[in-house]
Amino acid sequence: MKKLGKSLLLPVSCMPICALLMGIGYCLCPAAIQGGEVSGIVAGIGYFLIRAGGALIDHIAWLFVIGVGIGMSEDNDGTGGLAALVSWLMMITLLNVDTIKTLFPNIPENSSQLLAFSKIENPFIGILAGIIGATCYNRFHKTKLPDWLAFFSGKRAVAIVAGVCSIVLSFILLLVWPLVFTGLTALGHGIEKLGPAGAGLYVFLNRLLIPFGLHHALNNVFWFDTIGLGDLTHYWAGETSADVSWSLGMYMSGFFPCMMFGVPGAALAIVKSAKPEKRKAAMGILLSGALCSFVCGITEPFEFSFMFLSPVLYVAYSALYGIITFITVISGFRAGFSFSGGIIDLVFSASLPAAAKTWLIIPLGLMSFVVFYAVFRVMIVKMDLKTPGREDDDNEVTPQTSVSAGKAGKRDKDFAEMAEAILLGLGGAENILSIDNCITRLRLEIKDMSLVDDAALRAAGAKGVVRPGKNSLQVVIGTSVQFVADELKILYKK
Repeated sequence: MKKLGKSLLLPVSCMPICALLMGIGYCLCPAAIQGGEVSGIVAGIGYFLIRAGGALIDHIAWLFVIGVGIGMSEDNDGTGGLAALVSWLMMITLLNVDTIKTLFPNIPENSSQLLAFSKIENPFIGILAGIIGATCYNRFHKTKLPDWLAFFSGKRAVAIVAGVCSIVLSFILLLVWPLVFTGLTALGHGIEKLGPAGAGLYVFLNRLLIPFGLHHALNNVFWFDTIGLGDLTHYWAGETSADVSWSLGMYMSGFFPCMMFGVPGAALAIVKSAKPEKRKAAMGILLSGALCSFVCGITEPFEFSFMFLSPVLYVAYSALYGIITFITVISGFRAGFSFSGGIIDLVFSASLPAAAKTWLIIPLGLMSFVVFYAVFRVMIVKMDLKTPGREDDDNEVTPQTSVSAGKAGKRDKDFAEMAEAILLGLGGAENILSIDNCITRLRLEIKDMSLVDDAALRAAGAKGVVRPGKNSLQVVIGTSVQFVADELKILYKK
């Protein structure tokens, strides 16, 4: 599940280029929104950019197929992506409406079964295909066959096995998919019927599930066209609320005031609540996370800095997202994102047809800043909650690791040195079983957790340390994690 969560970020990270192209395109070619003839060089260029960005939106499921297939494969090998593509093509062919009608000619034309299979080319099935491709690669890429079949040994066997597995899974999905589709549809439309309150409930659950990585499954119901909703895909396709059954953008809009203003407000409250001697260190961790959230909507560096220290505060944080989303939706503010709710996506989504009252981000944002700040400040002080800068003294850097702390600033500028310090904090290369990373965190499998020195890791520049399992360790680095991971892998292999 942890590796799947990381892999899902790979296709999602392709979406900002879509926002850039379509945002500029709609500005240059208003006829694409208003109707009429596309004429002139400028409008032609705009239309060209809209179509280029739309290529990703129209084929979002394919991005999940390849992204998960590669992301979950050992060493991110492209063979897993190819096997995932084989699996995807087989499943969408075996499970399309024409095949179902031929196999089951007695199924009524307007039945729920046919409706389910008419939506088979969706990200959910794409993720399944990616898992099949990656799993087959990890299990069979070293397979050795007899000499007369030697050509199909090793990596060449992967796509063949993936194809066989896809046939079996397709047969199972013939029976199961209508039930899964009906369940997802009931959940999605049940929340949709709640209107703005439903949007708030969805966003609350989205934040609450982040520690478990299960928010991605929920996002598939509301953002992508898995069951007929697809707030994100319809928004970036240039549609409006008149084209769908809900207020388009309502499942994305509430993230903007929370991520752009609420997170900085909460971060300031934590800094103000820190012990005086620890305030400077807390500021370095939290304000950088707040800036990251404001600019590009990446909130993990901030969230992981306190969610395990004070779970009750994280529940309140999630609830604030839900409340602010409800207020945002009823205010009429509508904006969409291709990646997350930062200012970059807000700027580029403001020119799309479904955007509305984007100027409200200022009053909504200021309200969010004040509310997040006040709730965090009161809860931390009144309940004496542990947050960065308020940890017990035995969680501080010990004397034997204080030398690392003194060099932390330099290591932030030198990824090789930072990786070397992290390696020492992990107990050395011999204590590491595997190294991976997501968008902000190192994901590691460790032999002996007792050898991991949290204080040394923080002194090396880590923003937080999470132990989700007996041998699983996550080291929160920030958006530069890829460079640290690359250097750590080099040291690990020496």
